[in-house]
Amino acid sequence: MSVQKGQSAPDFKLFNTDKKEVSLQDFKGKNLVVLFFPQAFTGVCTTELCSVRDNLNVYLSLNAEVVGISVDSIFTLGKFKEEQQYNFQLLSDFNKTVSQAYGAFYDEFVFGMKGVSRRAAFVVDKNGTVQYAEVLESAGDLPNFDAIKAALSGLN
Repeated sequence: MSVQKGQSAPDFKLFNTDKKEVSLQDFKGKNLVVLFFPQAFTGVCTTELCSVRDNLNVYLSLNAEVVGISVDSIFTLGKFKEEQQYNFQLLSDFNKTVSQAYGAFYDEFVFGMKGVSRRAAFVVDKNGTVQYAEVLESAGDLPNFDAIKAALSGLN
């Protein structure tokens, strides 16, 4: 079952593309948008993250930071971030623990792949409480960015 609105966000410690450990605690006192995505370099994932890249100022103006999380390695995510010029952190959940903790996980995905992040969006407030939760059934769907922004607006 996925994390629901009103619950404490599961803590995490993951490495970013600069090989630095990042934890949920690093964002204490800030609002955070956590986006889980299945795989780097795929069409819908690229569309999703490019939308965030192109609108990052909107999230920043709502006093929020954004992180993207997938089970890809830090090296794959680093190349993806570089090629697409993403202006927010991508975190590697290579061991699949955080995706599972949030309930954003496919046991089985396409082409026989096992253990891939499900597309999902969470808004975590300054105190670490989930204020918005969306876990999508289809990897072909995008999160509701308007609902994410509305949730952030309600926190300010």
